[in-house]
Formats: sequence, structure tokens, C-alpha cells
Amino acid sequence: MSLMITDECINCDVCEPVCPNEAIYQGQEIYEISSDLCTECVGHFDTPQCVDICPIDCIPLNPEVTETQEQLLEKYHQLTEK
Repeated sequence: MSLMITDECINCDVCEPVCPNEAIYQGQEIYEISSDLCTECVGHFDTPQCVDICPIDCIPLNPEVTETQEQLLEKYHQLTEK
């Protein structure tokens, strides 16, 4: 699954710079995550960095975008061309 940012986001700006895939961006009102770029940090880190750093715990899995670990790893390889 890809991650998503809920409307509980306080726009604290800590998640965007830690995303290795640059999947997090400022949306109309809160930060958002591009599911095309989000690999849940698979290939980069053991845990999603945005989830680890979020002070209010507003970054759950997106139930509308389901991906296996293998699919996330393949996306990582495509994004990094490794």
C-alpha cells in the first residue's frame, strides 16, 4: 500500500524533506503523498521515514492503493533505475 496524509496534518513541514522519493508535496490545504512515487521507503529504509517523524501520527496506509512488498520494491527499482 501507499501511504496517505490525513486532514489532521498540521503542515509542520517535517515529512517532505525526509521522503527519499520526493513523493510528499504541499497540496491545497495540507501535505499530500503521490502514490506513484511512494514506496513506503522500501529499498531505502526499514520503516517509512515520514511516519517515523510525524509528530501527530497522521500518515496511515492508503486503503485505496494496495501494493505488495514486491510491488513496492519493483517501484523502487523503477524510480531509482537500480
